[in-house]
Amino acid sequence: MRATSIIFRRELGSYLRSPIGWVIIAVLLLVDGIMFQVFAMRGEQLSAQVLERYFNFSSYFAGAAGVLLSFRLIAEERQNHSMVLLSTSPVRDTEIILGKFLAALTFLGLFLVLSLYMPLLIKVNGKITGAQILVGYLGLFLLGATTLAIGLFASALTRYQLIALLVAAAIAVVLSNVYQLATRLDSPVRDVLEQVDLWWVRFQGGFQRGILNLKDVVFYLATIYFFLLLAVKTLESKRWQ
Repeated sequence: MRATSIIFRRELGSYLRSPIGWVIIAVLLLVDGIMFQVFAMRGEQLSAQVLERYFNFSSYFAGAAGVLLSFRLIAEERQNHSMVLLSTSPVRDTEIILGKFLAALTFLGLFLVLSLYMPLLIKVNGKITGAQILVGYLGLFLLGATTLAIGLFASALTRYQLIALLVAAAIAVVLSNVYQLATRLDSPVRDVLEQVDLWWVRFQGGFQRGILNLKDVVFYLATIYFFLLLAVKTLESKRWQ
């Protein structure tokens, strides 16, 4: 765990010192705020509907933030030839992946905290509960963490950051729209595909509406574990190439 802690502090420090991470957060917050004013606050609506609409479009930004914060994590190390130092040091691949993931996840959490003022404005001017906000943000955090794990896996596949970005975005988009494909198919294929959807079934059907289902939490955690495991195995295979 000491190696994981060192890598975590190094990566988090690079996020805090580098303007790239802050630019990503600033742009996403700006667009999120504009969407909030244009769509969520438009017309006369119940405050619960405004909150639901806010979580709807904010989920896009949480997912995008996960990809944008993670696609460079391993690919950049290879481009700078610093991956050789990590590979030859007494650090396990699991510790490398976990340290980088936790650092990016912490920065993602900062992005979500900075956006918290928008649902709080809804609460002040409407009738919603703190539990609805908490459940919605738990969904945003889990969705963002999932795309983070996807981006980290894509980054472990290649040394080219642009390719890693495209691969991560493609996987995230496909897994977020599997439900739409499943509705056009017959059982049992439809039933299987519906269960691996990241957004329509898990987020829109639950967290977005303030509904907490334990199976959705378990699904996101299992998906995160799956892609982090793929990232570790990818690093292990490349270590012996």
